[in-house]
Amino acid sequence: MVMARKIRVLVAKPGLDGHDRGARIIARALRDAGFEVIYTGLHQSPEQIVSAAIQEDVDLIGMSSLAAAHLYLFRKVMDLLKAEGADEIIVIGGGIIPERDIEKLKALGIQEIFPSGSSLDTIVGWVNKHVKPRS
Repeated sequence: MVMARKIRVLVAKPGLDGHDRGARIIARALRDAGFEVIYTGLHQSPEQIVSAAIQEDVDLIGMSSLAAAHLYLFRKVMDLLKAEGADEIIVIGGGIIPERDIEKLKALGIQEIFPSGSSLDTIVGWVNKHVKPRS
């Protein structure tokens, strides 16, 4: 009997944002829900995030931004995924994201945005519903 591969998630904190409590809580909730979780730590460049996602063969990248650089950083990650031929990796975002930016981010290909205060159950439920292991 072959066991199905678990969903692999990369949780990333792009840019100079030094606050990672929320990202660590989400990483733990995803791990507790049965996903394999890789947390990259603070101050990751878009290049580092994409490289780690490809090396770890993840199904999902979850980025958290609290420092108002989300439009630039998230766009850069999406551009790099496409350039690397890895744009099948689902990307979600969260943190302090103004309502006016959510549609802009979704237009870049970010599948979902979870603003600050989103429940862990909502996030885990969304991942269970929308993400499947790629291999």
